[in-house]
Formats: sequence, structure tokens, C-alpha cells
Amino acid sequence: MHNAHTCQQCQTSFSVTDEDRKFLDMLSPIIGGMKQNLPEPTMCPDCRLQRRMACVNQLSLYERTCDLTGASVISNIRPGSPYKVYRQEDWHSDKWDALEYGKEFDFSRPFFDQWQELCLAVPRPSLFTGYEFDENCAYTNHAGKNKNCYMIFDSDENRDCYYSYSINQCENCCDCFRVRKSELCYECVDCVRCYGSSYLQDCDNCSSSLFLKNCTGCKDCLMCSNMKNKQFCIENKQYTEAEFHATRDLLRTRSALCSAQERFRALKLEYPQKYMHGVQNEDVLGDYLVGCKNAQFCFDSEDLWDCRYVYQGFMPLKNCMDIQECGDGELLYECSVMGYDIHSSLFCSHVLASVSEMIYCSLCPHSKNCFGCIGVQRKQYCILNKQYTKEEYEALVPRIIEHMRKSREYGEFLPVSVSTYAYNESLAMDYYPMTKQDVESRGWKWLDDERKNRKEASAVALPESIAEADDDLLKNVLTCRTSKKQYKITAQELKFYRQIGVPVPDECFFERHKGRMTLRNKRTLYERICGKCSKSIQTTYGPDRPEQVYCEECYLEALT
Repeated sequence: MHNAHTCQQCQTSFSVTDEDRKFLDMLSPIIGGMKQNLPEPTMCPDCRLQRRMACVNQLSLYERTCDLTGASVISNIRPGSPYKVYRQEDWHSDKWDALEYGKEFDFSRPFFDQWQELCLAVPRPSLFTGYEFDENCAYTNHAGKNKNCYMIFDSDENRDCYYSYSINQCENCCDCFRVRKSELCYECVDCVRCYGSSYLQDCDNCSSSLFLKNCTGCKDCLMCSNMKNKQFCIENKQYTEAEFHATRDLLRTRSALCSAQERFRALKLEYPQKYMHGVQNEDVLGDYLVGCKNAQFCFDSEDLWDCRYVYQGFMPLKNCMDIQECGDGELLYECSVMGYDIHSSLFCSHVLASVSEMIYCSLCPHSKNCFGCIGVQRKQYCILNKQYTKEEYEALVPRIIEHMRKSREYGEFLPVSVSTYAYNESLAMDYYPMTKQDVESRGWKWLDDERKNRKEASAVALPESIAEADDDLLKNVLTCRTSKKQYKITAQELKFYRQIGVPVPDECFFERHKGRMTLRNKRTLYERICGKCSKSIQTTYGPDRPEQVYCEECYLEALT
């Protein structure tokens, strides 16, 4: 049975299904022997996701000082914000105690007001990385186990990689988006096991190629789509080795590459697309899924089992609902940025280490049975950072939940208004862009672009080819042709461009990142029919899109 609800934020209609209710019943916590039933959602799935994303800032980094030691640090919390920030090494040390900020719960006030006061008091780490496993990776965030990397985000186990998002186990890659186990790749999106290639999308095990889409096992190919195990092909036609290299050598200048990109955009429309991006799935509904079973309305995830509304599941998840960027967990609801042995937790964020039975907690590694805590480590039976006995905790938490039911707070993730970050600093801005006026009208924070005290950009005409770029380019402050923001080219970056033979970019990282995001389908499902057999399909290709969209069987038959 489906019950129609009206989203309390956007006013659109959405359904809560019997399957949703089963999840809510399964995920409802038992405290002191009594089940605390979770209420049905009051927002549509998109608004719930937007709210979780608004508490996450991955890409915006700042220079500031550690509020404990005065040392200079790189942080994703801007200087001048009201929050205390400690260098990661100091935050995880015994130099301070989060219980010193503990408060008794005030039943005359809303919970979220008391949470916000605790947020402003308790220090938080400068970044969110596996810093103890990193080497020479100061300018990374939501990342770990990396070496010699710069400006990579949501990424792990990489070496010598730059300006990329969600890459894993890569080496010598730059300007990539959701790429795994690849080397010497540039401007690649959703690729795995690729080598020495540029401008690839949705490719597997391809090498020494440019401008490929939906290709597998191809080598020395150019401007091709939907091919398997080919070599020396251009626009899906066979050429000799000499002919291929003669054409490839023409693509060395900025103008030639721009023309090739325009041709590639048109070429991709000539070939059918599979209704969803993913492999080895069973009974799934969503997109960009790998190795999932019974995953409904899920996106950008792998190894999901019996999950609903999961986004960016980076490691196995089981029996989870309403999740943003979590992995290695079970029985989670309305959680954001959590992983590595996480169990039975609700409305929590930013924990990457062994927690269980946590409710409304943030930054609390190696803890369990806590409620409304921030920054406590290796603790149990704490409420608002105040220590209690097991008996006291199990008696007090149900009273707080009942209080929150009356104020209509229980069952809701943390409001956007209490986020550490301005809305336009957060991940939500990428997926749910809003104007300053709309953001502030909702009572949310907005960060104005401050261009004071910035160096004057040099009037530099960027060279047409990398062969014309000398080391003097490293001294210049450049201006992005799209955003007009300033950026620089690093020595490592210039070395990479020389190695692969592409001109230096004329846009800043943030515009290049936006461009890669536009290549991927949005997280919206539509009813369509297969363009070949007319079978009914649900796909992220909207009905007004120009692509031919096939069901999986027809798509596999169409591969060359």
C-alpha cells in the first residue's frame, strides 16, 4: 500500500510504501527494552537527501589556524566561522576531552537548539581524512591512504593524482570523476582499469585511447562508442596503425581538442545507451550500481544488499535506508558520511570507525549507545556529551525522544540551518543548486564570494599546446575563462600535462569538476520503453533526451 504525503519542504507529493514502513520498523531502536518507533518521513526523498548533503563540505578548503595550538592548517571550515577547529592530529589526541562540554538536557527547549549550542562549543577536526595513512596530501578531504595527491576528494588509495573526485586505487591521474584502478588517465568519467587515456566515459579496461564511450577492452582507439576488444579504430571504423597515429597526432592543440569534443558529443548520440549504468546487479532500481541486490532508488553505490534510498555507498551496506556516502555498515537510517564497522545508528554523520547504537551523533569514533553527542571518542552512555550510567541512559533517552516527538523533531535528520557550512559550500549545492535569495529565505547560511586581497591575475595567453608551455607559466596567476576566478598551475600538474601531451586547462578546477558532473545522468528515474523492443524500463534518461535507450538485453546485442 502507498500512502500519499506532501513534502513539508517543497510541497510536492510523495509516497511512503509498505516496504518503507517495514524498514522503519526494522530500524526502530530498542532502548531499555522498549522499541522507539520511527515516524514516517515528512519530506520527499530528494529533500531528505538535500538535507543530508547540506552537512557535507568536501571541496571548499581554506587556510586558517588551529584553535588549540595556533598552528597553520588547511581546513574545510572557513576562518571567521564560529566553530572551534583543531588540527586533525590534535583533535584525535588526549589534549582535550569532549566530556568537558557536557550539558544536561533541558526539557523546556527543542533538541536541535541544544544540539546547535553544543556544536558551537565542541572543537571539530580541520579536515575529514585518514591523515595517519596519508603522505604529502595536505590538500585533500574525505579521503585516505593517499600519497602525493593534491585536490582530490572522496578518494582513497591513490598515488600522484590531482584535481579529481571519487577516484580509488589510481596512479598518475588528473581531472577524473569516479574512476577506479586506473593509471595515467585524464578527464575520464566512470571508468575502471584504464591506462594512458583521455576523455573516456563508462569504459572498462581501455588503454592508449581518446574520446571513448561505453567501450570495453579497446586499445589505440579514437572517437568510438559501444565497442569491445578493438584496436586502431576511429569513429567505430577500422584503420591501419599508421592512419590511426596520424589522426591521433593532430589532437595536440587546444582548438583541435575543442573541435574533437564537439564531434564526440554528437557521435555519442548515434549509438544506443543502456537504460542504467551498472553490472552484476539483481533486482535493483537506480543508476551507477555495481554488485547490488534488492537495492531500490539507489545511486553511485556498490555492494548494497536490501537497501533503499542509498547514495554514494562506497563499501558494503545491508538493511539501510536514506543514506549519503556510507560504507561497511548495517541497519542505518538517515546517516551521512559514515563507515568502517557502523551498526544500528540513526541520524548520525561524520564517523569513520566502529560505532553502534548511536542516535543524533557526529564525530564520535569508537563509541556506542550515545545520544546527541559531538566529538566524544571511545565512550558509552553519553547524552549531549554528559556521561551517564547504563540505567540512567536507558531511562532518560526515551523521555528525550518523547519530548522530540511533541516538538516534531524526532525522526528528522539535523536541519540545514544548524549545518557547519554555508549551503553554497556544501555538497547539496552541486546536486540541488539554489540562489542566495532562496537559501536565505529558508533561514540557511550563504557564503558570499570574497575577492579582497587577491593577486592581480596576469594577462597570460595560454599556449595552444603543451609543447609551447614553459616553466614560467608556474609563476602566473591565471583567470578561469568561465567563472573568472583565479587559479594556478602546479609543477606536478604541468609535468603530468607534458607526459600525456595535452594543453594546460583554461578553466579552474571547480568549473572542470562541474563539466564532468554534467556528463553523468541526474538521479531522477523516468518511465520509458526500450527503443528497440518496446519493453517498459525505468531509467535516468528522461523522455525528452535525444539518446536511444535500450533495455539490457537489446543493448548487449547492439555492441560491436
